[in-house]
Amino acid sequence: MRIIYTLLVKEFKQIFRNRFMLPVIFVIPLVQMIILTYAASLEMKDIKMAVVDQDHSTASRLLVSSFTGSPFFRITLQTGDDREATRWLHRDKVDVILHVKDDFEKGLFREGSADLQLVINAINATEAGLIQAYCTRIITGFNSQLRTGLSGPESSAGMPSLEIIPAFWYNPEFDYKIYMFCGILVILVTLIGMLLTALNLVREKEMGTTEQINVTPIRKTHFIIAKLLPFWIIALFELGFGLILGRLLYDLPIVGSPLLLFLFAAIYLLAVLGIGLFLSTMSHTQQQLMFMSFFFMVTFILMSGVFTPTESMPDWAQEMNRVNPLAYFMRVIRMILLKGSGFRDISREFFSMLVYASTILTLAVVSYRKTT
Repeated sequence: MRIIYTLLVKEFKQIFRNRFMLPVIFVIPLVQMIILTYAASLEMKDIKMAVVDQDHSTASRLLVSSFTGSPFFRITLQTGDDREATRWLHRDKVDVILHVKDDFEKGLFREGSADLQLVINAINATEAGLIQAYCTRIITGFNSQLRTGLSGPESSAGMPSLEIIPAFWYNPEFDYKIYMFCGILVILVTLIGMLLTALNLVREKEMGTTEQINVTPIRKTHFIIAKLLPFWIIALFELGFGLILGRLLYDLPIVGSPLLLFLFAAIYLLAVLGIGLFLSTMSHTQQQLMFMSFFFMVTFILMSGVFTPTESMPDWAQEMNRVNPLAYFMRVIRMILLKGSGFRDISREFFSMLVYASTILTLAVVSYRKTT
């Protein structure tokens, strides 16, 4: 224990003396948690719309005013020429075209129905889906308002009605920052635990310290523990710091037990440290390590569910996701913080991560002994 303590003191001194390491550990995560939480959002509040109104009737103006009063849309072009609106869409000046034909009001009042055309820029499928949902909601509201006006309050009062009162749990205000902050915090903790650990170990190889350690009485087990434990502690500190920051800046709800979250994070970081150690055994330079870690981190992040639910992925992708540690932590941190889940609710993820950490750490330590 005295050997490990001495090595840990040396490692912490080395970390705090490194001018590059301190900003990476403390400054960059702070900036990313503040900026990315606002930037990485699927909310749309400035949808540029072009209106092709060829009817110029009371009904068409009422419909256009419904979009004008919405906080999500900004009408940048009103014209009667469909080709002009199409040119604006091609030039990416508008996101959606609302086409009202010249017989719109006539069809509504005489035939009881009328057609509308929505032309949406679907290069970004997610954005196009949101635009369609927003437009459908506004048109549905316009339709209900128009039917009430045609039938009159007297006739509508006697008609049977169905009132839907939704109840939104865990995030009733639809605050997307709360959802995204949890995911960004997981990514930052993972980067500190995996990438910085691997960089530190590979740096020892480049400096020749590893060969010097081999001729000393220090066991490689002591050397590995001393290299991994500081970043395990720093990552847990970063998690606590992030929770405090989220509470102060975004009013992050901490419904569940923080101790349960830190317990799971401690096991999770063992798995992440094992991956970092394993990557360091396959890399001889920091450049090689950066290329390898970039491949794994991008894959892990995009499949973790930080932006889209993992349940919407194909079956084969969900099976591959079993070896993605970020997917486990991404799900658990949201369950504990937002839903107040207990140990029984996350027991499957907890024991899976425990097996994962034991396996990858054993594999990494064996590989490290073989290569050094």
